[in-house]
Amino acid sequence: MSVLGSDSSGALGDGSGRPIAGASLFLAGAVAFMGIITAEVLYPGYSTRQDISDLGSTIPPNPVVHEPSSTLFNTTMMVTGLLLLVGVYFLHRAWQRRDLTIPFALFGLAVFFVGLFPGYRMPWHGLAAMVAFISGGLTLVLAARVVTRPFAYLSAALGVLSLLVLASAIFLDTASPLLVMGRGGVERWVVYPILLWILAFGGYLLGDGEPA
Repeated sequence: MSVLGSDSSGALGDGSGRPIAGASLFLAGAVAFMGIITAEVLYPGYSTRQDISDLGSTIPPNPVVHEPSSTLFNTTMMVTGLLLLVGVYFLHRAWQRRDLTIPFALFGLAVFFVGLFPGYRMPWHGLAAMVAFISGGLTLVLAARVVTRPFAYLSAALGVLSLLVLASAIFLDTASPLLVMGRGGVERWVVYPILLWILAFGGYLLGDGEPA
């Protein structure tokens, strides 16, 4: 089986869940983007150099919560997570590809918990965010084995980009050259490739996309 765009069929399901999966995933990406943007606009003095999760709450010992940004961001994450889980459920019904749907479901669950446990609820928030970052990047890489080319190459590229930026933040810490963008800038280079892919993958499924 090739790493990018396998030629073996994974279409064991009847495909009836594919349009619902596509719509749910596209909505998840759209809700995430628009919710984050709106929360940023409503947050006094917010800079994209700050962590994305600051929109819900900064971390202890002196957490700061700004409304309505906090409620909007946390709700956005929970709704996004639920939409992802719905999409993954119907994707599994259509494709029966556990190598994709298991990490994808883990990502959706982690995104939901990011909203359920805002920044002031540590360590749960930090754990949920890290699981979301890792499982999200892995989902994109693993999707390259399932979708057809050239989308397979784009999936792999975005997934590798997200994971490499995450690795640089973890292992290089303050020595990472990417910190010129601030922690929030680095985090966006981890998160936004995943969200862009979710929108694209939703469109792929809505456009009669089949597993490779």
